[in-house]
Amino acid sequence: MNIFRFAGDMTHLFSVLVLLLKIQATKSCAGVSLRTQELYAMIFVTRYLDLCSSFISVYNTVMKLIFIASSFCIIWYMRLHRIVSQTYDKEQDTFRITFLVVPSFVLAMVLNHEFTVTEVLWTFSIYLEAVAILPQLVLLQRTCNVDTLTGNYVFLLGSYRTLYIMNWVYRFVAEPGYRQWIVWISGLIQTGLYCDFFYYYIRSWRKNERLSLPN
Repeated sequence: MNIFRFAGDMTHLFSVLVLLLKIQATKSCAGVSLRTQELYAMIFVTRYLDLCSSFISVYNTVMKLIFIASSFCIIWYMRLHRIVSQTYDKEQDTFRITFLVVPSFVLAMVLNHEFTVTEVLWTFSIYLEAVAILPQLVLLQRTCNVDTLTGNYVFLLGSYRTLYIMNWVYRFVAEPGYRQWIVWISGLIQTGLYCDFFYYYIRSWRKNERLSLPN
């Protein structure tokens, strides 16, 4: 594992911790898209099916379990917690995720490395992750003003993928024959979706202003 991969993993983990901290500390999930969280739960479950069949390392197993558990924990807070669930803005969080899930699955059936159940589902998770942030970004645009912790969560989530791109570049140079076209293209699309958010996030940070996205 190289430093870019490790930094990407830690940034991803930190983004989840920031979101859980926001929900736990403020007893509010305002500004957080339940639809994006449900997509991430679907992504992790379909990607980490190998938990039951193969062992790579303790680090790998622990990280997979953390991401699965934290996703369902966030969903539980937003759906079932007595106080937090009342702060969920379901009227604004209306992105139709069927338009993301179905095309991702169809594409995974057509473009994959190997036509097996686990490989198709893994590929599906890659395609779906590329667009899973869309409901969250749309919700932030609709609400305009973004609280600091939610903004930090989204920024860290986008930064994790940026660090993974650096990891791929490093592996391409250091490992002869390393090719992951499906992962690379999906990752570039995913990172591209954050560009507008990154611009307004950095601008608000430099001006010491509250983050606000144009609607």
